[in-house]
Amino acid sequence: MYKVSIFILLTYLLSFELLANNIFTSFPKAIDKNGKYVFYSHGYGVEGSDPTPVHKRWGTYDFPKVKEALSDVDYNLIAYHRLSKTEPIQFAKKIADDVRTLISAGVKPSSIFLLGFSKGGGISIRASNELKSNNVNLIILAACTGPIKSDNDIKAFGNVLSIYEISDTVKSCQFLKDRSEQIKSFSEISINTGKGHGAFYIPLNDWIEPVKKWIKTKGNG
Repeated sequence: MYKVSIFILLTYLLSFELLANNIFTSFPKAIDKNGKYVFYSHGYGVEGSDPTPVHKRWGTYDFPKVKEALSDVDYNLIAYHRLSKTEPIQFAKKIADDVRTLISAGVKPSSIFLLGFSKGGGISIRASNELKSNNVNLIILAACTGPIKSDNDIKAFGNVLSIYEISDTVKSCQFLKDRSEQIKSFSEISINTGKGHGAFYIPLNDWIEPVKKWIKTKGNG
């Protein structure tokens, strides 16, 4: 009876661990060809060794809690913690290569999502431009900044969702949509929390819920 109880406990703990492990901080060793994969690229402030840096204006960027809130049993979340002063184009190429690895392993391009905030969103846009796949999905969080706008060679592909904060200086991605003739679909949401760029530093339902809903409704075909 004691051995049976231990077995049940270990089975429960293993099941819980598997659920918790749908957040990957490095590229997964085992690939589920029938699964969905979401690459979340954080903002500039988290680059380096501190996962919870404090900005004097926008407060704490809680990377661990954002990852936890974005995670879901319906998909695998890959969230790298980038080194300080990461070069955006090079990291975008890394993500594009990771996406190609997933596709080579049998994952449908439509089941892959590039999600990024601020500098991470710029990386996600550049990765989309590197892939030039109209089936890989793109989610942009307050990332249509000056460098993206000034480089007409950077375009978006696939189904695109843009979310920006009304009180932020970084606003609509309409210009990106207008010059990206290969976009399959484009949706944009504005939120109004009064928190500026810091609205995406923490897992507010204002943006977490539409992001997760959009992921769950895309890539099923």
